[in-house]
Amino acid sequence: MPTDSAADSAIEIRRATHDDYDAVAAFTSDIWADRGGDYIPQVYHEWLEDEPGQGKKTFLAAVDGEAVGLVQAVMLSPDEAWFQGMRVAADYREQGVSRRLNETAVAWAREQDATVGRIMIFSWNAVSLGAARASGFAPVTEFRFAHPAPDPDADGPHRVSNDPTAAWRYWTHSDAREHLSGLGFAPEVSWAIRELTRDDFEQLADETAVFAVEGDAGLAGTAYRSRTYDRELESEDAETRTETWAEYGVAAWDDADACCSLFAAIARDAAACGADATRVLIPETARFVTDVPLVGADIAAEPDFVLGIDLTR
Repeated sequence: MPTDSAADSAIEIRRATHDDYDAVAAFTSDIWADRGGDYIPQVYHEWLEDEPGQGKKTFLAAVDGEAVGLVQAVMLSPDEAWFQGMRVAADYREQGVSRRLNETAVAWAREQDATVGRIMIFSWNAVSLGAARASGFAPVTEFRFAHPAPDPDADGPHRVSNDPTAAWRYWTHSDAREHLSGLGFAPEVSWAIRELTRDDFEQLADETAVFAVEGDAGLAGTAYRSRTYDRELESEDAETRTETWAEYGVAAWDDADACCSLFAAIARDAAACGADATRVLIPETARFVTDVPLVGADIAAEPDFVLGIDLTR
């Protein structure tokens, strides 16, 4: 194994290509094996920039021609960059690879006129959390996933409309928006988070779905569907099946009745989409998290963290 100084001086950072797939799949194959494995091999080809100007770039780190690291940078809005998929081969960790990849991704984002860059890290991934903080990323917010089951007959005590103006109005005044720093899942890029705008709610109302809970005293909740996607699952007998998920980019509500009504609308919408399961981003606070099991929905065991870096400095 090379020494720290030798590895750092030998690191080459370049644009990842389709021909690098086998090498990337090889060094990510042992990552998170106890948690279902890494998703990078499934999305790798979709991530790649086929020509300049597509607003994204995937960078590969190589030492002596061997692929040892990866990261992707994506522009989610004119000034918001998203960094994801930071991976380093086991034999090259703590040797400057992640630092060099971070520096390259940040430099690229600045060239695109980004003023802020963000990342998402699982709360259990202590190594990545420490590396991100050491690279200049600061804590922004935390969230968790709720999983109401698709149900065409789900019902709640309050009416839920699909009015994007009402949905946006609730969002702008909600404590969820304050906790999440105005962030929600970007419909353009999977597993990416950016600031939500009024135009988003208008567009999502036309293209997917938005929800506005009408409580007894006025607006009481909001959510939107960011996308649906298919995931292949392999059974113990090595047979594969396709599972359809409906993803809701944020959900916020006033109280348990509003949560029940909102999740019922989400359950009906997911069923109408033919989804087998849902994933709903909610703020990681005691009230929001405990409301979910109170109304009978499943919830993820752990939260996720969002960190950000000021790119104007």
